[in-house]
Amino acid sequence: MFGAALYIQWLRYQDLQILQKRLKILAYFGLFHGFILWAGDILFIYACAGWFTCKYLNQADEIIVKRAVQFLSIGAAVSFLLLLIEPSHPLSRADIEFSQSYQDIYASWAALMSANAIAFFIMIIAVPLITIWMSAGLMLVGIFAYKKELFVKGIPNQYVKHFFVAALFFTALRVILEYQSSHLAVALREPVNLYAALFVALLFIHVVAKKWSQGRLFYTSFQCMGRLALSVYIMQTLILLLLFKVLYPSWILIFNRIDYFLLVTIIAILQLLLCQLYNHFFKYGPLEILWRKLSS
Repeated sequence: MFGAALYIQWLRYQDLQILQKRLKILAYFGLFHGFILWAGDILFIYACAGWFTCKYLNQADEIIVKRAVQFLSIGAAVSFLLLLIEPSHPLSRADIEFSQSYQDIYASWAALMSANAIAFFIMIIAVPLITIWMSAGLMLVGIFAYKKELFVKGIPNQYVKHFFVAALFFTALRVILEYQSSHLAVALREPVNLYAALFVALLFIHVVAKKWSQGRLFYTSFQCMGRLALSVYIMQTLILLLLFKVLYPSWILIFNRIDYFLLVTIIAILQLLLCQLYNHFFKYGPLEILWRKLSS
């Protein structure tokens, strides 16, 4: 979606300097968000990958597809090799290391912010190695999909079955790898997850374009949220920080996957309703307005 939006802006402005300035401001948003609020920030990654993707906005379709495949392959390969060479040991709440880490991090606000900043700094180091390749590859897929009207007409009928088989294969393989403990299996999880997510996302776009794009409430709700994407993203961080870091830090010790799923579903529904209401009165979100002003 970010790649498609970048291409739409390119068609509107035909000026790389405008796009690059917007991406630079987005990178500043990401750095603030990552160091101060949440180390899992994606804004900085999107800005870096978007800057890299800009050079292909005016390229032929063949070049875009070729580079997308290459970038995704590079990201998957580097991720696999790094995890194979230095496999990570996943911690569970039963481990002593987890309990000690929890106590250290939640000892004070200074310790909490310090741990967050260190984690984000490590993530920034990983950007040129892995993340920028994966993100740029996905953005190029989005550009190609937009040019081929995938967001309007869906996947061509002759290819739907192939996409479905690919999504099913990679998803099933990822589930199988989750229950394997060998170094090879652990190293394969992230690359396989990348391709599973890609094909599932493309199928989801196909379903939305084919089945839900005719003025349905579900579709229009997502349109409203899309206009406020940056504000909604930061709002999610603030809500979850308030819940898990301030009001109920013990949730980290007791929540299971069903609890997390129910919580984020409730938050998503509330945000969908809030965005519908907000769009009746305002065209842009507060952070979108700030982004535009800083980029002008």
